[in-house]
Amino acid sequence: MRRLLSILFLLVAMTANAEPMQKGTGIRYDQIPEGAYAVVAEVRAKPGKEKALREATFGLVAQVRAEPNNLLYFLHEDREAPGHFIFYEIFATQADFDAHNATRHVQAWFAKLPELADGGVKVVRMQILGGQR
Repeated sequence: MRRLLSILFLLVAMTANAEPMQKGTGIRYDQIPEGAYAVVAEVRAKPGKEKALREATFGLVAQVRAEPNNLLYFLHEDREAPGHFIFYEIFATQADFDAHNATRHVQAWFAKLPELADGGVKVVRMQILGGQR
């Protein structure tokens, strides 16, 4: 858990002053609305299932980013432990996060986890502090 929180703090620090890649894309830290709902989640592949979990998980990125109230969605993989994935997500509200988890694409991904993942998804529900408008 300490490592997960260290990764979270690093992500927040990296994105706090980051400029969007293109004009008009992305969201700056000071543009995140009050009450936004942040989540850090992690999942680990079963031995030998790293590639399969990576492929199944990578397919979520575009779908989740297209959800109407998803403000930020990063998928990361541990460079030193392939198959260990960390998600950093911000939704407009907790209800939007709950709706995200109920989407067809997320439910289909959850259905694959018993075969591919070593345990379930660990989720830390975070409150965003500072820098918001």
